Amino acid sequence: MKQQHVIVFLPAHNEEGAIGDVIRRIPRHFHPDVEVSVLVIDDGSTDRTAEAAQEAGADYICRWPENRGLGAAVRRGLEECVRLGADIGVMIDADNEYPPEQIPDLLAPIFAGEADYTIGSRFLGTIRGMKWHRRLGNYAFTWLQSLLLGQRLYDGQSGMRAFSRQAMEEAEIIHDYNYAQVLTLNLVRKGFRLKEVPIRYQVRTTGRSFIKFTAYMTAVIPAIWKEMRRPVTKAVIDRKAHLLSLERERYCS
Repeated sequence: MKQQHVIVFLPAHNEEGAIGDVIRRIPRHFHPDVEVSVLVIDDGSTDRTAEAAQEAGADYICRWPENRGLGAAVRRGLEECVRLGADIGVMIDADNEYPPEQIPDLLAPIFAGEADYTIGSRFLGTIRGMKWHRRLGNYAFTWLQSLLLGQRLYDGQSGMRAFSRQAMEEAEIIHDYNYAQVLTLNLVRKGFRLKEVPIRYQVRTTGRSFIKFTAYMTAVIPAIWKEMRRPVTKAVIDRKAHLLSLERERYCS
């Protein structure tokens, strides 16, 4: 059985207070045929984000001297995963709002050959503590994605996702500010199978969000329009590329 190299990448901007805990909680030995590495994309942090990541055990760190935006950081993360030889890439925010312990759950549909792209869904899991305006924004943008794709989605803005190698190679993020909507629209339109996995959400206790409502609306809506007007070519997908036995007795402690 083919060994699978999983790279977990964290886009991060001024997250020194949280990133170390996130990295230390990433499961490294949950299956004998899975090797896990950690990559950090430090998007122009002015604090000790990179140092905290290295101290916590990150295997690779890519540092930018200035902030380029979350979309640019995720794009670079996907590119680096491919360059470093990852079979599967997992993205998780560095702010400690998402559960690293559930990375194996996120990978399971890809290992089972049921999906090429998975999203950790807070709205299928738990969203206790999420501010009402963020919850309404999530509902609105997720409804829009569902409408455009003709496929029911529950959490289109989640910061926890997994990608087959082919999905990483084909993914296109057409703007730097954010990635969430255009990435899903791009991959699903190309024929990649999406599955949402319930996850537990917790409110961040350190740092602050750099997403602003006005900037989000003025940047994301035009990007969605641009993405939907672009022609895409359907990918010929290898649905057996990452098959892995998920029998409970094969898991390591």
